[in-house]
Amino acid sequence: MTSGNNMYEHDMERSFPQKELYAKERFTAVQAQRLAQEIAFGPVVFHVSRLMIKFGLFEMLRAATDGMTLEEISEKSGFPRYAVQVLLESSLTTGTVLLKDDRFYLAKAGWFLLTDRMARVNMDFNHHVNYIGLFRLEEALLNGKPEGLDTFGNWATIYEGLSALPEHVQKSWFSFDHFYSDNSFRQALDIVFARPVRTLLDVGGNTGRWALQCVAHSKEVEITVMDLPGQLKIMREHTKGKEGDDRIHEYPADLLNDHVTFPAPFDVVWMSQFLDCFSEDETLHILSAAARSMGSETRLYIMETFWDRQRFETAAYCLTQISLYFTAMANGKSKMYHSGDMERLVKQAGLTVEAVHDGLGLGHSIIQCKRT
Repeated sequence: MTSGNNMYEHDMERSFPQKELYAKERFTAVQAQRLAQEIAFGPVVFHVSRLMIKFGLFEMLRAATDGMTLEEISEKSGFPRYAVQVLLESSLTTGTVLLKDDRFYLAKAGWFLLTDRMARVNMDFNHHVNYIGLFRLEEALLNGKPEGLDTFGNWATIYEGLSALPEHVQKSWFSFDHFYSDNSFRQALDIVFARPVRTLLDVGGNTGRWALQCVAHSKEVEITVMDLPGQLKIMREHTKGKEGDDRIHEYPADLLNDHVTFPAPFDVVWMSQFLDCFSEDETLHILSAAARSMGSETRLYIMETFWDRQRFETAAYCLTQISLYFTAMANGKSKMYHSGDMERLVKQAGLTVEAVHDGLGLGHSIIQCKRT
C-alpha cells in the first residue's frame, strides 16, 4: 500500500539504511580519539556555539565575505577583545569558524548552526528545557523518575506542569514539539482522510494544532481532543476564535488511570508524538483502552519518529539523544520508539497493523491499525 511520495508498503522489517553502520567501527584511531575529547568537552562546545549565535558573531562572519580580524569583530560587536578571542579560538578548533591570513570566516558547521531550523530548535530545547536537569540523569536512570524536573517544579511528569513552566521554557518546548509534528501534518491529513471521516478522537491533542488542521481540511469532521484538564485549557486558548473551533470538543482524562475509558465510537483515533511519552507498560495500557473503544471500521493512526526508520543517520542520532530528555525531564521511563517495539505492543493490545506510511515530513512514520 502506498500513499504518495516517500511512503512505503507495509513492511515493519524495512531495512534501516544505516543499519550496517552500527555493526562496525566508523572511525580511525585518530578520529576516535578526537571524538572522545569532543564528548569530554561537549558542554563547553555547546555553550560557546550557542553564544556565537546569541551574540551575533556567526551572523557577522556570514555577512563578511572577505572575513574579519579579531579586532574588527570586537569593535563591531561591542564585546571585549578577550571575550571574542576565547569564543573564536574555541570555535576554530571545534570547526565552526575558519582562520586564513588572520581573518576569520564562517565554516559550514557554523552556517548550519546559524541557519538550519532543526539545529536551532534542538539547541534551544536542550538549553532551556534539558541542560540543568540532565545533571541528574544518573539518578533518573537508577530511580526511574525524571529527577531533573525539579529544576522547574514538583510534578510527577513534565506534562502536568507544562502550563506552569517559565515562559521561555514553554516557548522552547512547544517550538521543539511543533517543529517536528507540523512538517508532517499535510501528508498525514491525506492518509487519515483517504477514508470517510466524520468523527476523530485526537488523543493527547497538545495545543490543538492537529485539530485545527483537521477542521480546516474537512468541513464535516468533528474533533474531540482527549487530554489532561490543564492541557485542554491550553488547547482551548490556542483554538478559540479560529475557523472550525466550534467543531473541536474536549474530553478530559488521565490516560494512565487504571479505569480510563475512551469515548466511542469514532471513525479515527489519532495519536501523534504521543506514545513516546509513556513506558512500554503504559503504552500497552493506552493502546488496549483504545482498542476496546474501536469498532470494526475504526482506524487507529500512530504517528511517531521511529529512530530505526530514518532515511539519514543524523536523524537517528538526534532521536536517540532525545530519548534522554524523557529519562531526565519528562517522566523517567519513556523514549523514542524502535518501530519493532511499537508493533509488538500494538499486537498485544489486540490490534493489527494494516499499513505503515514512512517518509513523512522530517522523518515521521504512521502505523495504521485496526481491531484484530
